[in-house]
Amino acid sequence: MNTLPLPSAGVPPVIGVLALQGDVRVAGVPPVIGVLALQGDVREHLIALAAADAVARPVRRPEELAEVDGLVIPGGESTTISKLAALFGMLEPLRERVRAGMPVYGTCAGLIMLADKILDPRSGQETIGGIEMIVRRNAFGRQNESFEATVEVSGVGPVEGVFIRAPWVESVGAETEVLAEHGGHIVAVRQGNALATSFHPELTGDHRMHALFVDMVRAAQ
Repeated sequence: MNTLPLPSAGVPPVIGVLALQGDVRVAGVPPVIGVLALQGDVREHLIALAAADAVARPVRRPEELAEVDGLVIPGGESTTISKLAALFGMLEPLRERVRAGMPVYGTCAGLIMLADKILDPRSGQETIGGIEMIVRRNAFGRQNESFEATVEVSGVGPVEGVFIRAPWVESVGAETEVLAEHGGHIVAVRQGNALATSFHPELTGDHRMHALFVDMVRAAQ
């Protein structure tokens, strides 16, 4: 049994069992899902994933990325995440895993990281890509304009969304499914194994968005 500690003190460890049969994970074993732990609200996502019956691990290095079945890219500051991903040698491994079909879920800054194009990028800002969409950073306003709102998410139902310096999606490609809108703007999308939301479901105690992602990871195994 592998004990998987959370990165913050005072939080119970996430414990899971990984059983292997050849190179295939045994059916019924909880999927191993990483949270990109370079910057942002990592701890909250680890807790939400554990509550959604996944084995949750922080991921900072390429070798840790290789060990997970799916990945959450948390909220934070997209420019900082981009720079740290490059510094830690994670950008290309992330792009390769996403291109290969690894399930990935981005929230807020994570949504920006999964965009194929940013309307107003900072100098040198890069993305991982994976979802055919154009996004606008800080579209809903600055930090003091943060708010909560109920968002109707297709296939999930009404979700309380926490919007903190949140982006929105300006437009999507033909393969991208719009899951939710708020105020006439797209705030949740899915394309294949990639899921993204402008809001932070990990801050509400409602784990249905994480459960949706865990189901996506199970389906991809």
